[in-house]
Parts: sequence; C-alpha cells; structure tokens
Amino acid sequence: MALTPIAFASFLLLQAPISLAQNLNGLSQSAASATPSTQQLDQIAKGYYKADQPGATVIVIKDGKVLLRKAYGLANLSTKEALQADHVMRLGSITKQFTAVAILQLIEAGKIALNDPVSKFFPDYPVSGKLVTIEHLLTHTSGIPSYTGKPGFMAKSMTDISVSEMVDSFKSDALEFEPGTAYKYNNSGYFLLGAIIEKVSGETYANYVAKHIFMPLDMNNTAHEGHERSRQARAQGYSQLGDVFDPSMKISMTQPYAAGSIASTVDDLAKWDAAITAGKLLKADSWQRAFTSYKLKNGQVTNYAYGWGVGQFEGQTMLSHGGGIPGFSTYALRLPKDKVFVAVLHNADRGLPQPEMIATRLASAAIGKPIPEFKAISVDEKILDQYVGVYKIDDKNRRFVTREGNKLVMTRTDGPRTELQAYAQNAFFKDQNSLLRVEFNRQANGEVNEAVVYQNGGSVAHPKLKEALPQPPKVVEMTAEQFAVFEGDYQIQANFILNVRREGNRFITQATGQGPVGIVAIGADTFSAAEVGAQLKFEKDADGKVTQLILNQGGRAIPAKKIK
Repeated sequence: MALTPIAFASFLLLQAPISLAQNLNGLSQSAASATPSTQQLDQIAKGYYKADQPGATVIVIKDGKVLLRKAYGLANLSTKEALQADHVMRLGSITKQFTAVAILQLIEAGKIALNDPVSKFFPDYPVSGKLVTIEHLLTHTSGIPSYTGKPGFMAKSMTDISVSEMVDSFKSDALEFEPGTAYKYNNSGYFLLGAIIEKVSGETYANYVAKHIFMPLDMNNTAHEGHERSRQARAQGYSQLGDVFDPSMKISMTQPYAAGSIASTVDDLAKWDAAITAGKLLKADSWQRAFTSYKLKNGQVTNYAYGWGVGQFEGQTMLSHGGGIPGFSTYALRLPKDKVFVAVLHNADRGLPQPEMIATRLASAAIGKPIPEFKAISVDEKILDQYVGVYKIDDKNRRFVTREGNKLVMTRTDGPRTELQAYAQNAFFKDQNSLLRVEFNRQANGEVNEAVVYQNGGSVAHPKLKEALPQPPKVVEMTAEQFAVFEGDYQIQANFILNVRREGNRFITQATGQGPVGIVAIGADTFSAAEVGAQLKFEKDADGKVTQLILNQGGRAIPAKKIK
C-alpha cells in the first residue's frame, strides 16, 4: 500500500491493513531489555512532523505504563491551533475491530452464528447459489466486491445514504471468487455486518457500539461520527494538494458506516487495548477466535482474523490495523507477549509519512530492538548485476529488478517502479520515510536465488526465475505539436483530475494532490507512466478530437473524460 498509483490510492476511503510479519535479520541494534525513555520515543516520533503542518497524536504503552503520549503539528492550520493528545480523530478502518466485537457479542448471545448465511438476513441478496457467511464477511473472504472501489463512489461520497440503499448499490454485483477460496480486502462485507447488527439487535449501529462497547469501557470520546456523546475537541482533517495542505474533501459518515465511521482519541484506544488485555466484553474463546488468522479452503493462512491483521513481529504475534479516510490516516498495533500498544493518528490523509511505519519504529524501540536509520553505501556494479532478474510473486505476477547506473530499480507486474539504495552488499532500501527494503539471498554455490521484500512489517520471499526480463515498450518519437492535442484536464471523479501537459521537453501527467509524473509515447495515442506502473490511452471522436483517456493501472481500466 505504500506505493502510490496515479489515481485513487490517495482517496481510498478505508484502507486494508498492512501485511504483518517482520524479521529484521539482525538489522536491529542488539536487544536491550531496558524500557526506552519518553525522550527516546519522542525523538523517534517528532522527526516526522513539522510544527506548521498537520501532524499526529501518538501513544505508546508497555505493560500498562504510558511511555509516550504526545501530539505533534497543528489541529487547525487556519487558527494555528496546536494538536493536543486528546483531540478526536477519525479512525477509518480501525472501526472494523468494533464491528467485529459487536458481531461476536451477538454470537455469544445466541442471536447469530458464524456460519449463518447472508441470505438469512437479506432474503433477496443474490449470491448465485454460493454460500456467503458471516465469517466470510468478517475475514474479507466473501468474494463480494468492495463498494468503495466502484467507479463513481467518491463522486457520491458526500451524500447521505440509508443502510438499505447502500446494500442495494452493490448486492447485485457478481462475486469475484468462490467464498472462502481467496482473501480480498472488502468494505462491503463490514457494511453488511453493520446492517446485520441492526437487524438482530433492533438498535442502530451507532447506538449499539456506544451502549455495548464504548460506554462500558468509559470510552467517552469514541463514537460513530455524528453520534458523539461528548464535546471533546476535534482535529481538522487535511489533504496535501501540491506543496500545501488544504481541508480534506467532505464525506457523509453514512457511507463508511460499520466499515469506517468511528472517531476516537489515543486515550480511548488505550482503554480499548487495556479492555482486550483484561478479557472484557467477550469470553476468552471469542477473543482467541478474533485474533486467529482465517484459513482458506486450500489451507492457506490469510493473515487476517476478525477486524485485526495477524502476523509475526520479532518472534511474537502482532495484531494491527490501519485506516485511511478523507482527512485522516491511522494505524494501531498491539504486541500481546510484551504487552505493548501503539497508536498513531494523523490528521492528514496524505502528505505525511505512513503512520504504520512510525508505529512500527516506536514498537520496535518499546521492546528494546530499535530499527536503525539506513545509510546508503556504494556497491560495485558487477555485484548489482547479479541481482538483476525476474522474481516470482505468484503464477501470474512477477517482480522485476534492473540496474540503472549505481542503483537497482524494482517494479512488479502492472506496478510502479521503486528506486533502491544499498545499505549493505546484498540489502537495499527505498528511503528514510519508508520501511520498504529488499535483501537478496544466495544458495550454496553463490548464485542469487531469492529476493526477500520487507514492507511495513511484512516480509515475503520471491524465488529468482530463469525468465528473461520483459522488453520495455518501444518509445515513439512525438513532437510538441503532435502532443498538444492530448494536453488538458481529464476528470476521474468530481474532485480528482488528471492534468496532461508539456514542460519543456518532457510530457507530464499530474493527479490532484500528487506530484508530476513523466510519460512517454509508446504509440500514436498511448503513453507509458513507468514510474507509477500505468498507461494512458487517449480516445478520439469521429472528428479526431480527444474526448477522454483510459488510465490502465493495477489491473483496472479507469475512464477520465476530458473537461478542459
């Protein structure tokens, strides 16, 4: 999730959790049992924020003791109000934890069961004879397409909508796969879970979670946005547009609903974690199920349970989730073995370092294994050439590693390019604002046999293949006069525009709120944006006038009408 495409990634309403299995392979400093001081943790966090920009509220707890509770940056750029640690922030998809616990409470009460089909609660829900269960909804294995990924979603996101209207908007969409056979993060599933909570309990979702979760735990500043029980100060949410931060787009909280409508504070999230540790709200076996990764029908583990991502971190289980919603990006993790909890809540949806990266660094320090800052070194080009090649992701997708001068460049099938700097003879990193790194391993005879990619807490080994690197598209010469017909603004959504223009000898495209990306012609009407793994194909009417472009990226073809 860290590699931002031209379109949509900045505005994905409710982001998926990051994969969670980290092994620092000796990169951490020697483990120190001593608990870090507040000053040491503050030193890690404060370097990522500026006093005159949006920032974060941060909390780090170990064994019930608060090690760091602090705010950085501004809550309101217009008034210059500083962020305070108790400011309310939108959580985005961290909401899913509360929805999942509400479902488990109803299961314990005997009102529903994990294997209940969706059709039990929505008799007219068309599932084409497939069995979609509550557990499939909880684990993102239902195959139901996510409503937040549908074309036109963001254009209507400011409109209030009823629960039944939203369900009607996606219930006829064909399943993307057989339920239980694959994992694909899906906001529709959690929206349906909210509707089920309402149908079974007779209460609105907002009232249910308040009455049965927040109030019993004295989480007084936590609520479905719009249904607050306190007047606690709220932070303004921002989006970076070019070099400046502007107030984020508005969104009706009827749209994220049970998938992402909760707002809270780091203090209340600490109460939430303490309640989980104490086994409150649910029976012990229910909590265990909530934290157990779902297994697909083929036995593969998904690294996702019920509202939490599940993985390994320095030899112990880590449970976590991130959230992205207009104006805010969030991340919270817990390490049950070391009794560590970290929450990082940003009041900007883009323009700041990723909250999961900061939370990971803080958690590593809290357990005495701080992640060092990477320092670039030089590696002989002959050694770099040994890493060049094709690496397997799965049967259809590959990672490609090439050399450009003294750097390696990594791309993936239909994905963006990432320049890598060496910090060891066989290890490379992206930059200091990312935990993305790649290590190349060798077999006994010295040949490179795999690339291990570490990203935001996750690690995946990709075996090196004997396949040839794909040939880059042949660049077509195009004059400024020929390119002029393509220049203009192309609307993807109401508030999301692709601008196409020429800057000197370069052809450029730039999406709302993002930096410029170079494009090159690979056909008479087709351009490659290799930097972000995309292609732009322009379409003309019968008179030869350009009317729209099609953005092909990440397996999606996204139309954008020319408006200027």
